[in-house]
Amino acid sequence: MTTGGSDHRREPHATYRVQLHADFGFAQAAGILDHLRDLGVSHLYLSPIGQAAEGSTHGYDWLPPPAVAPVLGGIYGLRELRTDAAEHGIGVIIDIVPNHTGVADALANPWFADLLANGARSPYAKYFDVDFSADNGADGAIAIPVVAADGDLSPLDVDDDGHLCYYDHRFPTAAGTLGGTPQEVHSRQHYRLVPWNSGLIGYRRFFTVNELAGLCQEDPTVYSATHAWLRELIDEDLIDGVRVDHPDGLWDPQGYLRQLRTDVGDQRLIYVEKILAPDEPLEPTLPVEGTTGYDQMRVIDSLFVAPSGVIELAEVHERVTGVPGDSHWIESTERERKLATLENSFPTEHRRLVRALTHSDPDVDPSLMAEASAELIADLGVYRADYPTLRTRLVDTAAEIARRRPALAESLDLIVRRTASPGAATSRLAQTCGAVTAKSVEDSLFYRTARLVSAQEVGGDPANPAMSLAAFHSHNATRAAEWPLAMTASSTHDTKRGEDVRARIALLAQVPERWSLAVDRIWRATSIPDSLSCYFLLQNIFGVWPLDGRVSDALRSRLYDYAQKAMREAGLRTTWTEVDEQFETAIRDWIDDVTTGPVADILTGLVSRVSDSWKQEALARKAIAILGPGFPDIYQGTEWWDDSLVDPDNRRPVDFTQPSDHPKTAVVRAGLRLRADHAAAFGSEGTYRSLTAAGPAADHAIAFSRGDGRVARVVLITARFTHSLRADSARATAITLPTGRWRNALSGEIHTDAVDLATARARGPVAMLELLDT
Repeated sequence: MTTGGSDHRREPHATYRVQLHADFGFAQAAGILDHLRDLGVSHLYLSPIGQAAEGSTHGYDWLPPPAVAPVLGGIYGLRELRTDAAEHGIGVIIDIVPNHTGVADALANPWFADLLANGARSPYAKYFDVDFSADNGADGAIAIPVVAADGDLSPLDVDDDGHLCYYDHRFPTAAGTLGGTPQEVHSRQHYRLVPWNSGLIGYRRFFTVNELAGLCQEDPTVYSATHAWLRELIDEDLIDGVRVDHPDGLWDPQGYLRQLRTDVGDQRLIYVEKILAPDEPLEPTLPVEGTTGYDQMRVIDSLFVAPSGVIELAEVHERVTGVPGDSHWIESTERERKLATLENSFPTEHRRLVRALTHSDPDVDPSLMAEASAELIADLGVYRADYPTLRTRLVDTAAEIARRRPALAESLDLIVRRTASPGAATSRLAQTCGAVTAKSVEDSLFYRTARLVSAQEVGGDPANPAMSLAAFHSHNATRAAEWPLAMTASSTHDTKRGEDVRARIALLAQVPERWSLAVDRIWRATSIPDSLSCYFLLQNIFGVWPLDGRVSDALRSRLYDYAQKAMREAGLRTTWTEVDEQFETAIRDWIDDVTTGPVADILTGLVSRVSDSWKQEALARKAIAILGPGFPDIYQGTEWWDDSLVDPDNRRPVDFTQPSDHPKTAVVRAGLRLRADHAAAFGSEGTYRSLTAAGPAADHAIAFSRGDGRVARVVLITARFTHSLRADSARATAITLPTGRWRNALSGEIHTDAVDLATARARGPVAMLELLDT
């Protein structure tokens, strides 16, 4: 195996992501290496391996000082895994978390505990993005929102160790501050416990998660303290690359990534979890191999959505819910959600942004600046706009708002001028914009509408869920040229629906009339607690419905849990902080009605009708992800059918004893073998070209080649909109092949010159052709 420390970097041809936790550590990961080698995986891709909060199932709440988690096997376990992986010809990539650290238990985090105990005098005060200003709403103390809404501090207590306690929460106390009532002890601290709904918080968080405190990686001391362990892993050659979690949350992601590249070197891989808007390019100056692939996932998903069906589904949505589900409604509602989210969930962050923009200038009206910055955040349409290629977007958006709202023109002009160079104004605007976008779109709007929920995904575009073949091929050609080593995600630990669930739901756009009839029958047969909630849930239920129609108690329980999370995230009838038990019980009762008896037969009938097309298109999507530009990231268990919903459902244990002759596994294995055998065609110098299809089914045919230089080496032929694909139309549609003899890697058939769509897919929905000779 070529290691990261060698003179030549080993280019990946497939990663396999596993979720590590106490019951699945390094030893268990080593136990699946034979399976990964059989699949053809080049790199094992590990979720965060750092020491995390007790009982953590994900590792993103890591605790300082950074170190490999003992519960996973510790450094010795990682060394053994590295050795075993190398013997299997497999590299190792790890997920790192620079943006935040876990503070759910303040005493378990020594850096945060010292900050709370000593305030601004703590050596760790500069590690966290803390608001010590006198007008921070807590008289300069660090506001911690854990108290009940009534602000009652009578439950406060001081334990035998001198910790201040509020129910299950424990906090350190400063030296010399004990004595008197617990309330008096509290008043002497460098922090203030405030009501959870006060709008006050003294430190930057990860989005709205109070238990994850943001770190100041722009400070060299902080960077060194949080990355020393990573340098040690690199020095020992234990990893081949890193996946950077949420770099957009950082003060200066560009500067951070430049420093990280210096540390890992040019021979190791860097991937960023960057959510791109549909019209947003990845900043070309970033020293990374690419994103983790949500952008490509959106493109592949969109290719299989029938545009005519989307129009009909919008009509069904409005008829059933009373709310338009079209692009205009989605776009306008997204803007409204951003403004509401900024006001309700990020008031502290917004005040700090306004202070950074005004610089205490008495001539600037802070209320106008607050309104102008809010309008800008609502209209930008990207997570953050301080990347060089997005500067014109910020300027143009500000100008458009100024034309619409002349009273804000002066404030907007000041924002443009003060964000023209790096600094507090630029970074505060970028960080606030990213957090607001994530919480208002993926975690709010995407639970509040349901025209086609398969498009309501991280990085998705439900306003425009369909893509033409021409746009698909154009995008892929650009990606192959500009980001040939980027990841292609299909499912991840963060997707709201797994790839096969999305594939089935997307088929509703091919059978909108049948779906409409099924919905009407279900609405007549059940008691609907809330039309929008139930319509949203029904599509997801359809997506996970078992082919035999038998809904197990385990699946029903999973649907209860999913419904609870979805409804609380939506925040329309129940929320995480104000639970409506009666409504949630009614939703569970409705799920019972839908999944049993005659109503269940309605869904079973529709699923049965589309099951063949679903399998065809699920395999087609997987094949495109494998052979398309970039390289595939295979999420644990998705080499078999997977019916996962949003986390934690998609982090369930995987049964690795499933059959190795599964049709999806066969596609993965064949595709990855082709990538390995023709590495140059898929690497940095590889080419992507669309193939011409002529005939009545041309719009169904998906065909492209991958090559090295001018010679095509691999061809993929598959189809979309398969529910309406007629056999005679497929036979009458020819795909022109590149010069040479071509063998189907899945069936062994030989083709030359041209092949009709029916013949190419006669032995399966996917044809993976390999050049034998020219």
